[in-house]
Amino acid sequence: MDALLLALLGCLLGEIGDKSQLLVLALATRFQRNGAVIAGIVVAAIANAALSATAGAWIGPMLGSDPRLLFLSLSVLFLGIGLLWPVTSPDPLASWPTGAFVTTMLGLFILGFGDGPQFLILGITTHSGNPVLAAMGGAIGVIAASVPVVLLRNRIFAVLPIRAIRLGGAALLLLVGAMLALSALALV
Repeated sequence: MDALLLALLGCLLGEIGDKSQLLVLALATRFQRNGAVIAGIVVAAIANAALSATAGAWIGPMLGSDPRLLFLSLSVLFLGIGLLWPVTSPDPLASWPTGAFVTTMLGLFILGFGDGPQFLILGITTHSGNPVLAAMGGAIGVIAASVPVVLLRNRIFAVLPIRAIRLGGAALLLLVGAMLALSALALV
C-alpha cells in the first residue's frame, strides 16, 4: 500500500504546473473533445507507469537493500529538483495529422519518457518490489493532475498557486530524498 500512496502523491505533485499539464491544456483547447483527450491521458499514463514499473521490477532484484533505498532517494531528489526547474511550454503538436485521442496519447507518452514521475515509479518499484501498486499509484497521480486541466482549462492555473505548490513540493521532496540518501549510506 505504501508503494501506491507514494507513487500517487509523488506523481500528482510532480505533474502540477509541468509540461504535461501545459500540453494537455493546448490539446484540450485545440480539439474541444474532452472525452477523447481524457482517454488519451489515461492510456498514456497507464502505459508510462507500466513501463516504469516493469523496469523497476527487473532492476530491483539485482540490487541489495541499501542500493535500492539509494535508488529511491535519487528518484525523489530528481523529482524535487525537477520541480525547481523552469517549465517551458512543450510543442503543442499542431502539425500532427492525428485526432484528439491519438495525439494526446502519443504526445503524453513521449513527453513522459525520462520525466520525474516516471523515474519516481521506477524508484518506488525498485525499492518496494511491488510494481502493480507503484504503477497504479503513479498512473492515478498523473491522471488526477491532468484531467482537471481538460475540464477547467486555464481556470485551473488561475485558481491554484502553481509556483507555491512547486516550491513547497520541491522543498518537501528534497528533504525526504536527502533523508533517504543519508539512511541508505548509513550516515543517519
